[in-house]
Amino acid sequence: MIEKSNFFVFTGGPGVGKTSLIRHLAGLGERVVEETHRAAIAEQVATGGRATPWDDHAAYCELCARCDIARFDALTHETGRVFFDRGILDSFDASWRAPAGLVSAARSRRYNRRVFVFPPWREIYQTDAERRQDWAEAEATFGRVLGGLRRFGYAPLIVPKGTLDARAAFVREHALPAGPSPP
Repeated sequence: MIEKSNFFVFTGGPGVGKTSLIRHLAGLGERVVEETHRAAIAEQVATGGRATPWDDHAAYCELCARCDIARFDALTHETGRVFFDRGILDSFDASWRAPAGLVSAARSRRYNRRVFVFPPWREIYQTDAERRQDWAEAEATFGRVLGGLRRFGYAPLIVPKGTLDARAAFVREHALPAGPSPP
């Protein structure tokens, strides 16, 4: 098992401000890992692939899981804090079913127990080419995320709505201090 207490995950439904905050933190000098899901969808659409949430959801989840596992593994040497825009658990389907390999990866590659969860935020939510979920699905995802995190032994921490600066301050206050991770 690989436990990285210096790896912090941002998760939640679509359109809740995760990516905006990740990019803001990068601008403040934090180490960040961009989301794989939107990139995977864009690539599949551009190449005529079917591994998208609306064409072949299982293939989409598998593609994103492989990318997230590879990103986690590539950074295991990192001792400073790292913020991930989504993580391995985000590749499970809505009922938290997954192939045995994904379940094993989620159990053997552990982020910090505290996971930053972004709640639905109607005022900033919008759809686009990669984000096709309607508002009802965005709201439903929040509850599923909370349940799944607890199932895997994580402690969800709700990120309050607010400006990017306020959200960044909240995250930085609740994350390990910058620098080496504890043994």
